[in-house]
Amino acid sequence: MTRQALDLTALRPRLPSPLSALPTEDERFARHGVTLLLKRDDLIHPELPGNKWRKLSLNLAAAREQGYGTLVTFGGAYSNHLRATAAAGRLLGFRTVGIVRGDELAGRPLNPSLARCAADGMRLHFVGRGPYREKGSPEGLARLLAGAGAEDAYVVPEGGSNALAVHGCVELGRELRGAADVVAVACGTGGTLAGLAAGLAPGQRAVGVPVLKGGFLGEEVRALQTAAFGGPRGTWTLAEGFDGGGYARVPPHLEAFAADFERRHGLAVERVYVAKLLYAALALTESGAFPRGTVLAAVVTGAP
Repeated sequence: MTRQALDLTALRPRLPSPLSALPTEDERFARHGVTLLLKRDDLIHPELPGNKWRKLSLNLAAAREQGYGTLVTFGGAYSNHLRATAAAGRLLGFRTVGIVRGDELAGRPLNPSLARCAADGMRLHFVGRGPYREKGSPEGLARLLAGAGAEDAYVVPEGGSNALAVHGCVELGRELRGAADVVAVACGTGGTLAGLAAGLAPGQRAVGVPVLKGGFLGEEVRALQTAAFGGPRGTWTLAEGFDGGGYARVPPHLEAFAADFERRHGLAVERVYVAKLLYAALALTESGAFPRGTVLAAVVTGAP
């Protein structure tokens, strides 16, 4: 395998990402003495926005340095991580393979998300949910890679969260040092929260808003920080109960909140992650979770 460096600056990422107040005051926060800022990670890159850039960048550099020409990763039928990896492959000259959960999808017309992956050159390999769950074991992973013909590919985990991804997200915390008291971020696999908390200054804290049901995320964040740093870093908590019933589920009250936020401030609100984050930020503010005078930064991670 040929080893070479990867120049990510050629993609012209917008870093640090902008940090700004809402275009118009939101009295729902103001009446509690809380200032809401938006960390616009969605503006980093049009095809690799937000935490996708931060989690993939060091993995992409490692793949190139180690001489890999193919990336393989995992996700469901509507995975934004699959889409980001496929786009990265097209932009940077990697072949990509996506192992997709759900063998019943094979042979069916592709949904828009998977069609975008295919258009970007990703080869899709559909597997049953049982074998897919076994990817966490070395034997199960080996079987999946062999079945997909990707034994010699660089493996990026589901959601992109591994030790390198956590290190990539540390810079998010560093960009916010001194700018906010509390930083809130929506969480899928926990890598962004693990790195964000590690990058913040002493006295700042991170709040993760899980978008999946299950209550497993705390253990995942601790494991990721141990893999990346050898132990816990920073101050972080989880705000459970704002998942809306599960991943990609947008119940009527959440849709109404997102639509209202858009009308108030003229900002598009992505529904799977950002709507749940902002809804949680308001609910926590109204419950008195933040003292008066708190500056709260919400990380806008971008569209799925």
